[in-house]
Amino acid sequence: MNVVVIGGGAAGLKAASRIRRKDAEAKITVVEAGKYVSLGRCGLPYYIGGLVHEIDNLRETTYGAIRDENYFKRLKNIDILTLTKAIEIDRKKRTVRVVNNGKEDELNYDYLVIATGSRPVKPPVEGIDAEGVTTLTSAEDAEKIIEMWEEGAEKAVVIGAGLIGLESAEALKNLDMEVTVIEMMDRVAPTMLDRDIAILVEKHLEEKGVKVLTNTRVEKIVEGDGKVKGVVANGKEISADLVVVATGIRPNVELAERAGLKIGETGAIWVNEYMQTSDERIYAGGDCVETNHLVTGRKIIAPFGDVANKQGRVIGENITGGRAVFPGVINTAVFKIFDFTVAATGVNEAAAKDAGIEYMSVIAPGPDRAHYYPGTAYIRLKLLVEKGTWKVVGAQAAGMGEVAKRIDILSTAVQAGMTIDQLSNLDLAYAPPYAPALDPVITAANVAMNKRDGMFEGITVFELKEMLDREDGIFILDVRSEDEFERNHISSEKVANIPLLELRERLSEIPRDKEIVIVTVCALGLRSYEAARILKGAGFEKVKVLEGGMAFWFE
Repeated sequence: MNVVVIGGGAAGLKAASRIRRKDAEAKITVVEAGKYVSLGRCGLPYYIGGLVHEIDNLRETTYGAIRDENYFKRLKNIDILTLTKAIEIDRKKRTVRVVNNGKEDELNYDYLVIATGSRPVKPPVEGIDAEGVTTLTSAEDAEKIIEMWEEGAEKAVVIGAGLIGLESAEALKNLDMEVTVIEMMDRVAPTMLDRDIAILVEKHLEEKGVKVLTNTRVEKIVEGDGKVKGVVANGKEISADLVVVATGIRPNVELAERAGLKIGETGAIWVNEYMQTSDERIYAGGDCVETNHLVTGRKIIAPFGDVANKQGRVIGENITGGRAVFPGVINTAVFKIFDFTVAATGVNEAAAKDAGIEYMSVIAPGPDRAHYYPGTAYIRLKLLVEKGTWKVVGAQAAGMGEVAKRIDILSTAVQAGMTIDQLSNLDLAYAPPYAPALDPVITAANVAMNKRDGMFEGITVFELKEMLDREDGIFILDVRSEDEFERNHISSEKVANIPLLELRERLSEIPRDKEIVIVTVCALGLRSYEAARILKGAGFEKVKVLEGGMAFWFE
């Protein structure tokens, strides 16, 4: 069997490796346009920031071998052709025409794997091709950024606040550069996070010295002496010696399109559940294909390394006679930004609305382990639950504590179609160094059940701000201690501070006007819920809880 793989990244090499493990006799050739194969591109920001010292560290095995052409030939008997570009697929002849250093060749195949990946999208603004403007998708990009820093670049602008943009911002700040992030949407990580969770990330970035400009559009990149000098955004110029463009990716489908393969509604290559294209002899995987979103049922592009690896394995299995299926994704993602871990799974509010999912949301902050155990840190969890079925359809989390563990539990719940009642009874591991007696995931499920069952009515920071601006009939009760209140509180004459332990004795200080809406506030939302139950028990009718507490408040 003769197999040609176009693309030496995660999907292509995983497919090639799986084919070899199942078929010792197959002839396998991988064609790669660049000079590196099997490069962990997700690690490029950590190379720039100095956590990873050499580019080759990003293609090392766990035992220190470099996954280069020689490695794949000696260990797996796979031929790797680097700096070789596939320029034409002839489906009738089953050949791939390639070119290397101006010399053309033709490769025969019984099966072909297309894993051509994606390329960065640059916004159509003046000066986008100026010297000093780069993306961060290749080893060459990373080397260029380090070179500019070594030559004296001190100010950087990152255009786009998605995962690559935010990780780039941290890496550049770790080089002691002055960093500004510009995002045209109203929040960072807009396709992943809702605005309330995004606010936590923005606050953390600013605490670390990164300037964040949301609702801001780049209009022009300013050049001087042939180099970038600044970025004009919303009419103001921001000085820059270096600009990183991180405004998204586009799947590389030109080769497949010229070959007459079906292109899907997303603009990526159409594949079935077996990762076959519209030609049964040609498979495709990775950033260049579209897949199913298992919550919305819609087609999406999922440009993640773990997805590419899973798809590659399915391809290799099926080329060698198997019948493996790749069902789709729920867009689980996690990233580190300084001391914060940020993660999400399923749908956020915008995606739920777009898909016509009627949902309820809750925010449940809490400690990541027993609060008395040294090193405990807080995380904020947000759940989206489908009304009626009460299934978990999405989750987001951020904080300095153990976030990834919780989002993995929640991604399993989303993919399994679990309800909040089932989530509440999960048998999770408990010991003080690892979790509180009720894990934050279970607490979030309990909060959601309380909200569903009418035990409390929540209000978001955005809703509270609107009420403060437009309504007189509001009374805000801050039930934190006097010291906590003095350190930071909502600046309004409508706010009163009565510590929770004093609340029952001081109920007379709270207005009983039926037109008054009482909003209870604390640090995380735990004490305010207790306060709301006390007030309800005392006959107060209109009581709401500020979800998430003061952690989400912004002036």
